[in-house]
Amino acid sequence: MELTVAGAPLVSYVLASVRLLAWLMIVPPYASRSFPTQAKVLLALALAFAVVPASALADVPTDALGLAVQVAQEVLVGASLGFVTYLVFAAVQAAGDLIDVFGGFSLASAYDPLSFQMNSVFGRFYQMLATAILFTTGLHLWVMAGLLTTFQRLPVGMGIEIGDLSQVMLAAFGVFITCAVQIALPLMGVLFLADLGLALLTKVAPMLNAIGIMFPAKIGLTLIVVGMSFTVLPEALMNLKDIAIEAMGALTRGGGG
Repeated sequence: MELTVAGAPLVSYVLASVRLLAWLMIVPPYASRSFPTQAKVLLALALAFAVVPASALADVPTDALGLAVQVAQEVLVGASLGFVTYLVFAAVQAAGDLIDVFGGFSLASAYDPLSFQMNSVFGRFYQMLATAILFTTGLHLWVMAGLLTTFQRLPVGMGIEIGDLSQVMLAAFGVFITCAVQIALPLMGVLFLADLGLALLTKVAPMLNAIGIMFPAKIGLTLIVVGMSFTVLPEALMNLKDIAIEAMGALTRGGGG
């Protein structure tokens, strides 16, 4: 018994898998070393089955150079979509980093072997908490669904316009800064008022040991305020999910050959 496979669907399947794998290599938590590379490859191959019917190539390249160009193009598309998604969800970790700076925990940064970089205490904690919320609430499935719908707007074999790419990247960076500040702003305000109160206390009673009072008070206040902020993270992640899907849609809406 012989098994034959049509060339166009097979090439489309491989190119779709390449785009999905490039996205998985950038977007957390799939980009982490805790997520094995073999699992990323298998997940990309599995997801590609869902988009092959809508992504069949009309003109299949027959030479090695044409196939290499198509693969490089899909890597660029997947990496661009992944970077936009990463930039949106990185706002949660950036908010934790801001809290570390205002709470005085930035000096306690440590090397993270999973991401190969130095992470602050609450920055890493917020990232892990956001990952747990994403998987427990099923938001990661919504993001995956948003990624798969991009194949309808931008089938395999089509590239992203450079102008659209730069505009979406700038908009995503603005969303990253805005969301990070919005998440951390209430806590930053409370910690700033605490610093102001301690500074006034040293002026009113200079004989007090300000250093001995300041650090325990800031640590306790930071822990209390951070604990109170846990209730707003699910809603913030829901909004970030919508923004990430919208950004991927905007990136592929104007794609051209």
